[in-house]
Amino acid sequence: MNKKALIVVTNNNRLGNSGVTGWFMSEVSHVYFPLKDEHFQVEFASPKGGNAPLDPASLTLDDPENKCFELEFEVENSLPTKPLYEINPQDYQVVFFAGGHGTMWDFPDNEDIQRITREIYENGGIVGAVCHGPAALVNVKLSNGKYLVEGKEVNSFTDSEEREVGKHDVVPFLLESKLRERGAKFVAGKNWENKVVVSERLITGQNPQSATGVGEAIVDKYNEMYLGSDEGVFLDPGL
Repeated sequence: MNKKALIVVTNNNRLGNSGVTGWFMSEVSHVYFPLKDEHFQVEFASPKGGNAPLDPASLTLDDPENKCFELEFEVENSLPTKPLYEINPQDYQVVFFAGGHGTMWDFPDNEDIQRITREIYENGGIVGAVCHGPAALVNVKLSNGKYLVEGKEVNSFTDSEEREVGKHDVVPFLLESKLRERGAKFVAGKNWENKVVVSERLITGQNPQSATGVGEAIVDKYNEMYLGSDEGVFLDPGL
């Protein structure tokens, strides 16, 4: 079976009117390598496609995964991506939404994000997100009309962390609060500590420190769901 995963990053490099942002490097690299090591074909997409801007503050090459990612993709400023409107959800078993403050503006209302997320999840696939990446999930509804996050344990960058970095008055909404409004059972860890939450086939992490754990949890959930994955024998779409 050809295992495919889609990593989605933001196109937005403006932090409201207060500075520069983009996608956060370790929240991509620390998920990419667990997927690659598990022999997933990984593709990158963004709402508009093209060269998606990297948050320059996240270009920390003393991080081994970041260094390897930069060497592989040469992403000192941006990452080449497919536009989401070209994405066929039937082709992927995993969709992952990376963070970075930019996501708070271009993820929540994107209809392609909602379409892709709903179809991959309802096809029995895995949906993952970390830090501000769960901004992609706040308006996703399933075919039954319920929000994807409703009744599920979920995590994201917390309101407390947002206040600690001084962006609570800059972002268009507080992500933890919005997820709670959508019916999620929010499970917060301590500020800046690794916290990963797995609820059915929805896997979310709290902050950059959680990215590796999210990548590993995606791989573990995939392997749990599939028997003899080389043959593509599906175990239980209800997990």
